[in-house]
Formats: sequence, structure tokens, C-alpha cells
Amino acid sequence: MLMKTASQSLAEQLCARFAERIRTRLLAPGARLPSVRLCAEQQGVSVSTVVAAYDQLQAQGLVVARKNRGFFVRDLTSNMPFAQAASAQAAIQSIAVAARAPVDAAALIRGMFHSVSNKPQPGMGVFPAEWLDASFLPAAVRKVTSDSALRELSLHYGEPMGDSGLRRTLSQRLGALNIPAEPGQIITTVGATHALDIISRTLLRAGDCVMVEEPGWAVEFARLDALGMRILPVPRRADGPDLDVMAQYCQLHAPKLFVSVSVFHNPTGHCLSPGSAHRLLQLACQHNFHIAEDDTYSHLAPDHATRLCALDGLQRTIYVSGFSKILAPGWRVGFMAAPPVLVERLLNTKLLATLTTPALLEKALAWCIDQGQLRRHAERIRSRLDQARGRSVKLALAHGCSFAAEPAGLFGWVETGVDTDALAQRLLDEDYLIAPGSLFHAVRKPGTLMRINFATTQDAAFWKVFVRLRDGVR
Repeated sequence: MLMKTASQSLAEQLCARFAERIRTRLLAPGARLPSVRLCAEQQGVSVSTVVAAYDQLQAQGLVVARKNRGFFVRDLTSNMPFAQAASAQAAIQSIAVAARAPVDAAALIRGMFHSVSNKPQPGMGVFPAEWLDASFLPAAVRKVTSDSALRELSLHYGEPMGDSGLRRTLSQRLGALNIPAEPGQIITTVGATHALDIISRTLLRAGDCVMVEEPGWAVEFARLDALGMRILPVPRRADGPDLDVMAQYCQLHAPKLFVSVSVFHNPTGHCLSPGSAHRLLQLACQHNFHIAEDDTYSHLAPDHATRLCALDGLQRTIYVSGFSKILAPGWRVGFMAAPPVLVERLLNTKLLATLTTPALLEKALAWCIDQGQLRRHAERIRSRLDQARGRSVKLALAHGCSFAAEPAGLFGWVETGVDTDALAQRLLDEDYLIAPGSLFHAVRKPGTLMRINFATTQDAAFWKVFVRLRDGVR
């Protein structure tokens, strides 16, 4: 709550609160501020206080007033000289997206590094740090950093494709998933997102069409848009993508790439069925496009789950995964397994962007896998997540929500019954960051869905606040 002090008026405090959200992109360019009367009710202040705060924001150039419509967040990089705009762009750490929502993909990413509070955050896309605190990680680093090894690894670039020992280990791991990938087909990357970026930059050029599942990963929409790609959203169903829509896109736009999450799709938790996978691969062959299969959550899923790369044998498919979600976010180790014909092109793109990847951490990761430490750790995480999911689902249902998809994996796709963009802003006042459903669509529009993280929504305190504010939005 805002509290009047000798040093700062209520209007100044309210102005500072909105200014911080604008500068950190929790309120993105184009977002509409609450009406003066509604804001006064939400903040427990007078209408005149809100008017004064909005006037201050306008004077600072952060918002613009539109007659009979209200106050809107100003694009801080518009109407500036190029150099000044670039500086402002860097200052607010923005990511270009096709359309803006009050909480955007970049805000969720920043939330991973700078939490809005010490409360568990329902909108986060990662496990809590305490879940990943594994005693074997320091041992793994010590194992590969004798004095001579540390000197060698520090003073020389690593292997262009990545540590050969790790690639051999990953080849064996993929074999257990029935994905035939020789070490020479595997390229390590700085996380799975880096792998997807390499694929896009190798196979696409600005203006090319790329199909992406919708709802889908907010960061992927933002990243592809920033590269100048034409995004074709494909509705994601329980058994897989809408193949009729994909066929129409192929006829009209000749897309070159489809980005898909087959197992524990984000945000729905859906898994691809064998029948849909077979028909999808037939469509890819018929219309000559590649498929980037993002298997980021592979360690949470059974090995027998349907994966396109296993059925296709890495002909038109490229497999992407990593270890930041399950093991060590700070190590930033990811990888891709590609058709032999694409390996050199993908490697060239990697080298132009990052040269090589950190060999020391790749060797430590290989040790964790070879010693069985990663497998045992993943089993503990899966067991803990199963329990958390059960508690979170009960709380959501008990507080008047329903699930738009069968709860599975790390995320729940929750029907709230209210505009979750509006709800997100009110929850920020209570120090909770949620992921409104509009984030997961290529063209942003208000909706009533939100994605929750089962690991961070076991706290009944959040759901009590949620119900109070949801009823207020209604």
C-alpha cells in the first residue's frame, strides 16, 4: 500500500511505481494504464492523487494521454535520432515483438534474474533454485579441473563442435530415445535457446515464413520477430499441431521451418501422439520444410514419449535440448543433433556468433551424466514435481479455476474467468508475477488463461490473493 511520508507524496510514490514498471517493461509500449477511477480504487488513494501521478508520468515522457481513451505507455525509442534510440533501447533492455502486452516475454526473462519479491512466482518458467541445488555439481567441476587441465581449458578455445567426450555421451543418451545421432551430428550450444537461434539464422532469411505452435513459447515469438521472420501460428491441440492449418500455410506461404515442442508442450503440457507425428512428417516431406524439435523438458518425460526425431531419423528434423531447466542454469549447456547435410552450415553459424562453447563445463556435465548423477537427480525432481503438481491443482480448483489442458509436466494452463492482462497488473501490486495467456500468442489479445508453474504455486497464500484480486477484476 502507498503510505504518505514527509519525503514523498502519495502521487510521487504512485508515479515512481508506474515508472519502474515502464522502464523494466512490466508495462510494455502501448499498454493502457488503468482508468483514473479504477487506479484510485486499486491503490486506495483519491482520484486527484492518480491524476497528479499520471501528470508526472506524462511530464517525464513515459506515458501519452489520448483524448477520451486514457493514458498509454509511450514507446521510449520512437521519434528519436538513431543513436539516441539505440541507447534508450539498450537502457530498457527491450526485445522487439510483433505486438505488445502489458507483461511481455522480456519481463518474464528479467523476472528469472531479478525477482519482483522473495515470494514464489507463479509465472516463472524454471524450477526454484533450491530444487536444483545438487551436491555433485561442485564435485564434477573439481573432477575436471586439475591444475594442468584447468590451464589447458582456460588458455585454449574448445573444440568447434563442442567437447568430444560430451558429444559421445549425448549420442548414447539420444540412442536411448531411439534418436540415431552420431557424435559428429551433435553441436553444443549456450543453452537450448541458442540452438534454436542458430537453426533460425542458418535456415531462414528476413522475410521468410516460419510456423510456430500457438499457444507457444513467448520468447520464441519475440526472437523470431526480432530476426524479421513472418510468423505463422499453428493451433496446438492435445494430440499435436493442427495439420489442416499447416497444410494451408504450406500451399499459400511455402514456410521453410516449423518449431515444435513434442513433449510437455509449453504452456499446455500436451504431448504429441504417434498418429499426428506420422502425418506431420509426411507433410514436411511433401512441402520441403524442416522441423526444429525443442525437447527442453526431456528429463521430465518418459523415454518412450513420441518424438519426431525418433520417427524421422534426423532427416528433416533437428533435435534441440539442454540442461539449464533440470540441472545447472548457470552452466548454459545446450545442444542440437542435426541431419549430416546440415551440420557444417549450422557449425559455421555457431562459430560466427560465439566461436566455441565452454569446454570446462561441458566436461563437467559429461561426468555428471556418465556417473549417473544426472539420472538420479532428474528422478528426484520428477518425484518432487509430481507431488507439487497434485497440491497446485487442488489449490487452483478449490479457488474457482479450471484447467484448459490436462495437468502434466512443469506448467498448468489455467482458466481464470477474467482478463489475465488486467489481473497481472493488479497482482504486481502484491509482488506476484504471473504469465497471462496473451503472452503465448503471436498476435496479442486479451484472454482469460494464464500459465502457472506447478513448483511455485503450492502456496495457499498466493491463491487467496489471486481470488481477492480476480473478484475485483470481475
